[in-house]
Amino acid sequence: MPTVPSRTRLDLQGLRALAVIGVVASHLTGWPTGGFVGVDVFFVLSGFLVTGILLRDFAATGTIDLRAFFARRIRRLLPAALLVLATVVTAGFFVFHRARAEQTLGDALSALGLVSNWRFGLEGRDYFASTDVSPLQHFWSLSIEEQFSLVWPLVLLAMVALLPAAARRAAAARWVVGVAALVLVVASGVAAVQLTSADPIGAYFSTLARAGELGVGAVLAVLAPALGRMPAAARVLLAWAGMGLIVASFVVIEPTSSFPAPWAALPVAGAALVIAAGVGGDPRHRHLFPLTNPLSVAVGNVSYSLYLWHLPVIVFAGVLLPPGPAWMPIVSLVITVLTVATYLGVEQPLHRSPWLARPRGSGETGEEIPRPADAGAEAPSPATPPVPAARPAALASRPAGWVPGQRYYPGSRPRLAEPDSLPVVEAVPVVPPEPVRPPSITAEPAPADAPQRTATWAAWRERFGARMGMATAVLTIGTGATVLAVFAAYGAPVLHLPGTTTVAAPDPAQVAEALPTLQAQLAAAVTADTWPELHPGLDEVIRESSSDNRAHDCFTPDAALDPARCTFGDPAASRHVYLVGDSSAMAYAPTLAALAEQSGGAWRATTVGMYGCRFTDVAVESRDPAVAAACGSRKEQVRAMIAADPADLVIVSNAFTLGRSVDGETLDAARLASSTFALVGPWAPPGRTVFLAPPPHGADLDRCYSPTTGPSACLAAVDDVWMQMEAATEAEAAATGNAAVNALPFTCWENVCPAFAGDTPVRYDETHLTPAFAERLAPILQQELQARGLY
Repeated sequence: MPTVPSRTRLDLQGLRALAVIGVVASHLTGWPTGGFVGVDVFFVLSGFLVTGILLRDFAATGTIDLRAFFARRIRRLLPAALLVLATVVTAGFFVFHRARAEQTLGDALSALGLVSNWRFGLEGRDYFASTDVSPLQHFWSLSIEEQFSLVWPLVLLAMVALLPAAARRAAAARWVVGVAALVLVVASGVAAVQLTSADPIGAYFSTLARAGELGVGAVLAVLAPALGRMPAAARVLLAWAGMGLIVASFVVIEPTSSFPAPWAALPVAGAALVIAAGVGGDPRHRHLFPLTNPLSVAVGNVSYSLYLWHLPVIVFAGVLLPPGPAWMPIVSLVITVLTVATYLGVEQPLHRSPWLARPRGSGETGEEIPRPADAGAEAPSPATPPVPAARPAALASRPAGWVPGQRYYPGSRPRLAEPDSLPVVEAVPVVPPEPVRPPSITAEPAPADAPQRTATWAAWRERFGARMGMATAVLTIGTGATVLAVFAAYGAPVLHLPGTTTVAAPDPAQVAEALPTLQAQLAAAVTADTWPELHPGLDEVIRESSSDNRAHDCFTPDAALDPARCTFGDPAASRHVYLVGDSSAMAYAPTLAALAEQSGGAWRATTVGMYGCRFTDVAVESRDPAVAAACGSRKEQVRAMIAADPADLVIVSNAFTLGRSVDGETLDAARLASSTFALVGPWAPPGRTVFLAPPPHGADLDRCYSPTTGPSACLAAVDDVWMQMEAATEAEAAATGNAAVNALPFTCWENVCPAFAGDTPVRYDETHLTPAFAERLAPILQQELQARGLY
């Protein structure tokens, strides 16, 4: 049976595939480093396709049917997105700790409200952070696209409304849209430059900085008539050049690049060239085979579902599966299964369903809105509207609107055949007429379009029923394959449900001293296979972070130092100890506060410093602009404070990580240790400076702590850098006649660091001690100081 050839542009399907592969690969493997710019390709493509649809509406009717426009968007986007959001939120409350699960719920609500990017930007979340990644972080780009889709039609309607009625269906409307698109591109470009310079993290998620990328696509849609007259040789050259720019951007752009301005211009230009080169040409674009081959087209078809599922699977797998060679294959398998099942069973059936669609006679155009991830939707060029073929004389008796290969229903409008799409109108089976019966007094007449709707839904069920069955089969088989792969790689998984079982520990009465007691509890925690009842709970300490530390405000860059507020113990005490340094020192502040308060009025302790600001005589590079700007002056304020009220003892604690100076000097362990003493040593009497080591890095609680996993998932080995820093610090202390206190004996057991000791959480993140645990260290630190004759 003859059919009208497909108008689907295979190059655009391949462009979707290239973009989504870049994003998924960068999240899954970390390579290519610039794969995240695939989102920018989607932005340009979305602006082009949406604006092309709106221009065709103007050309046909002089206006936009907003109801039909938004109904198509809802059918296209909402079902699959709702499925992912509901699944992630539900799984989050089983897999994540409470604080992270609640944060994920907030992320889902912001995604549903199309404001994910605003939420992430206002919270200052770093898109490139390797920890605390939201499984819904990728919804930020969908929010920007839909903000554009909500506002752009309204802006164009308002502008075209200023034209005379006769001009709204002519070229004048196209020029008005072009002017609006150019203004959007220029204004957004200026905003991107300014925002990237002032706030790179916020600029990445900013609608103002990103809207111009969609505007570039809108400009291409306006220029489509001219682009359609491009010579064939120029099409080939531009298409390959554009694809080359996109691939190059994947490789040369890095997370540290200035983004979105100016580096986003590279993938945006590449996408624009590919799109422009294909306007009006052969939709198959066989010369551009890397994009138009069957595999690329297939990936492009499922790109929306693939984009939705990839990051949640990666994040959850980071919590549930131990790292190893099988991790990536298993994650890839799960992503593939969920993608295919969602595409076949949810995305396409509901996208092509008659849901929210009006009957053909009521003005519904019937065209689906394609978008960057619109798998299978046709992408006709705005410059090449379909021209009906002349009707052969042999078919002159056919009713008006008849198309070969398409069933006809009286009153329907002709429609070109679409790949993977559902004709909105189908034939009603011919049945013998029924005898005429008197109308019932209470009977409500059926709607005039009832037979048409019944036939449409019947045709939809006939077409997509088999696909939905395939989706179920894919999900079932894929689940079985995943379970077998997990068993083969890791053995039988052991899930631990929350409980109140306490870890068996030696009776404290058998151990007279604090350190042996704590070490026994650390040893028990290392071998524990269930979570004990912790006080406070891990959910609570993760949520509170450092906010419940009594000295929190003594270490913030935006709060002026107040010696009275930062001093603990008897103000009249004759001996004064200072604790100075970065956030490592802040974590020890409860230890010093308890030590002073339990000294019987002999000691008072002042805890001051700044998180992110290492107390060294060389300025260490910081990613936080506020810290970088205030670090030097904070050190000087502390020096002046000690000069005004001299110290009997100075304890300094800095992060045990390597770094670079603001001048670009590489700072190794020995250089940092000597630089610390060079700054702090003169603040105390000779021999009365103590280097208090921070605890070794623990496991990332946001990733490892889950009600479905045991404590062993949160064990961490002491890293080599920490050992280098400790050795260098002890050597510097010995060389200068000062002291160094090793944190390893009271935070880890046999070089393994657990998340708790007894019923107390050790850390609230990878590095910092909880205030409750820090207070337990007071008698241990006292013993360490007494052993050195310093207390």
